[in-house]
Amino acid sequence: MSRNFELLNQAGRLQAMLESPALVPEPEPQRIPEPDHGPSTPALGVAGPVREEIAKLVLNLFQLPGAQNPRQVVFAGVESGAGCSWMCARVGEVLASQINGSVCVVDGNLRSPGLHEQFAVDNLFGLSDSLLQTNPVHQYVQQLSRKNLWFLSCGSAIENWQEKLASDRMEFRLKELRAAFDYVLVDVAPMNVCNDGIVLGSAADGIVLVLKANSTRREATQKAMRELKAANIRTLGAVLNQRTFPIPDRIYNWF
Repeated sequence: MSRNFELLNQAGRLQAMLESPALVPEPEPQRIPEPDHGPSTPALGVAGPVREEIAKLVLNLFQLPGAQNPRQVVFAGVESGAGCSWMCARVGEVLASQINGSVCVVDGNLRSPGLHEQFAVDNLFGLSDSLLQTNPVHQYVQQLSRKNLWFLSCGSAIENWQEKLASDRMEFRLKELRAAFDYVLVDVAPMNVCNDGIVLGSAADGIVLVLKANSTRREATQKAMRELKAANIRTLGAVLNQRTFPIPDRIYNWF
C-alpha cells in the first residue's frame, strides 16, 4: 500500500495553532555518551519518493529557519490503524540522517506497544521499567542504525499503566529525555482509545495527529482537536497517511 502523505497544517488548512503550555525549566543537560561502535550510515526503512515526502515533513516540523522549532513531539493517531507508529519511526530515522544532533524515539504506548517492530528490535527493557526504577535514562535506551539515533522501547507490561503515564515519575523521565537528546519523538496510543496523547502532549512541545486516508472519520478528528484545544496543547499539524490520490479541497474543510 502506498505510504504517501501530506502535512495538513499549511496554508491555514488546520485550525489556528494552539498556544503552547508553559514549559518547565529544564534540568542541567546530561548528554547520552556517544558510543565507539555501530554503523555510521542510516538503515532507513523508506526510499525514493516516500523518503522525500518524509524529508519535507521533517523540514516543516523541525527545521524551518527562524521558527521556534519543537524538540519534543508526540505522535498520536486519531483512530486505530492510522499508521502512527510507522510515521513516528520513519520521521525519527530521516531526522537523524539529516542532523548531527541526537534523536530518541520513544514508545509511549504502554497499552499496546508496537514501535519496536518498526525498528526490528525486541521490546525488553524500556519506558515502563524506567517508571518503576530510578536508574538514569541512558540505561534504558538502545542505539539503532545510526550513532545519533536511539530508541526507548515500551518495556515490561505493568499494571495501572495509565496512572504511571500521568505520574510525576513520567514527567521526570520526559525532562530527562529532553536534557539528554536534541530531539525526542513519542509514539502514543490512538486518541479514540485513551487520553495518553493529552497526558503526554501537555508535557511536550506539541502533538502531531496522524490520519489515515479514506478511513479516519471526520467526527473523530474534530473531537480530537477539541480535546487538544481544551487541554491547551499545541497542535503542530495533522499528517494524512496512505494517500494514493490528489487531496480534494473538501478534505481541507474538515477542520
